[in-house]
Amino acid sequence: MSKHPAQPSAPTKAPAVDQAYPRRIAVIGAGMAGLVAAYELSKDPTVQLILFEATDRLGGTVETVHHQGFTIECGPDSWVSDKSAAYDLAVELGLGPEIIPSNDSVRRNYLVQGRTLQPMPDGMRMMVPTRWLPILESPLFSWQARLAYLREPKRAEELKREAQSRPDDFDESVRSFVHRHFGDEATEKVAGPLLAGVFGGDIDTLSAGAVLAPFVRLEREHGSLIAPTMAAIEKQKAEGKPPPPVFTTLRSGLSTLIDRLAAALPPESIRRNTPVIALAQVGDPARWIVTTSSTTANDSVSHFASSAAPDQPAPASDFFDAVILATPAHVSRALLAPLDTEAATLLHMEATSAIVVAFCFSPESSAKLRIPRGFGFLVPPARTLHDDPELLAGTFMHQKFHHRAPSGAVFLRGFFGGHAAPRMLHWDDQRIAAAAHRQFSLLLGPLPPPLHTVVRRWPLSLPQYRVGHPGRMRKLQAHIARLPGLVLTGNAYQGVGLPALVHHGQQAARAAVQAASARS
Repeated sequence: MSKHPAQPSAPTKAPAVDQAYPRRIAVIGAGMAGLVAAYELSKDPTVQLILFEATDRLGGTVETVHHQGFTIECGPDSWVSDKSAAYDLAVELGLGPEIIPSNDSVRRNYLVQGRTLQPMPDGMRMMVPTRWLPILESPLFSWQARLAYLREPKRAEELKREAQSRPDDFDESVRSFVHRHFGDEATEKVAGPLLAGVFGGDIDTLSAGAVLAPFVRLEREHGSLIAPTMAAIEKQKAEGKPPPPVFTTLRSGLSTLIDRLAAALPPESIRRNTPVIALAQVGDPARWIVTTSSTTANDSVSHFASSAAPDQPAPASDFFDAVILATPAHVSRALLAPLDTEAATLLHMEATSAIVVAFCFSPESSAKLRIPRGFGFLVPPARTLHDDPELLAGTFMHQKFHHRAPSGAVFLRGFFGGHAAPRMLHWDDQRIAAAAHRQFSLLLGPLPPPLHTVVRRWPLSLPQYRVGHPGRMRKLQAHIARLPGLVLTGNAYQGVGLPALVHHGQQAARAAVQAASARS
């Protein structure tokens, strides 16, 4: 018996436009970007929105679990504060009172060296220092590394000339970019662990133009990265502006943001457990046919079902004036392949998996624990402890944010990714938790059994922006422009953080309305 439902033959003639809703727009995928796009579309009374989600959950990797006073984020735990899109959306949804900053008074990050946690210099913006004294006093760096930092501003004109001599479409690896400015040690000890923790990726292959775009612009404009970064901070101080917190989150957890977005949508517009299996165009001007493997239907729309096996849902098709494709890259690639093979090829990108493990320790069992003051630690790539898979990062959640754990309790989160994650995806929760517990114990001292443990697997959730990514995305957009009414959004294109996904979801909604208007 076939594992896939039979696909219906596509209708050759689009139905007449519904005068009540002159624009029908489909959003495929209800991760953060897709859900934001759907929310933006729901504000337009002339748009009939249908949101298709292949699973029973909305929000993608954003998920919050509550347990006996612990607020446990199973995916991202916050957003970077200096990017306003997520903050503004939360305020718009009435969540202003829920917004809380990171506890920057205890902010410190550590780098694992051997079985010890070595403090990273205070005031770093990724690998760029904002103050000299912490760099000069840090035991993390040799005198050669400190000298490389000190020399970087003096090389500004040389770096600027080199940057401006390169073609506009030039790209290089993160390693190449960071090494040019700061040398070997900063590249290995700061950039490598940091980018592995964010992307689960490798600095030898990650695109500097994609993942370090603000610094690439600084290099082209100023040469030095340190000088303009320090100047911006001094200007801010002179103007009496307090620095923003490094991170921002919601007191009740980021799922609250998902819940508010979903509650703002018409209930009949949400199609859960409805994977889209095909896209096509028909008519002149062309309208989009979205085919799903579910017969979930609204009586006000037409569906064209074909025969299927008795134990399988019949495929169903529906017409739209525009489609926002907000699915992971490998899903988008499969849907695009019949429409434009080269566009699908441009979406052929590696994605790494992530596994999050959270340990909640009661106040009683936490009393003897000695957790270092700070936010957490990063682990250099290609490092293992007792043959366990790599733990790429650990976070002291009870210190990073208030209101994440009961008073006196300890709350730790570990992150597995990179090359280790694929084999761990098939482990049961107990085995994954045991591996994380052993590694935390080696770094922090023996840990008691946790009060509560949460394990989450996120397969293929972190797309890898390889060298040349910006150029490939420009080519992809040129191909998509030949498919009027199709808009792409999600974390495969221009950023993986929540602010980027919110911003790009909003842009996608505007582009879809414009495309649908041109065809209605």
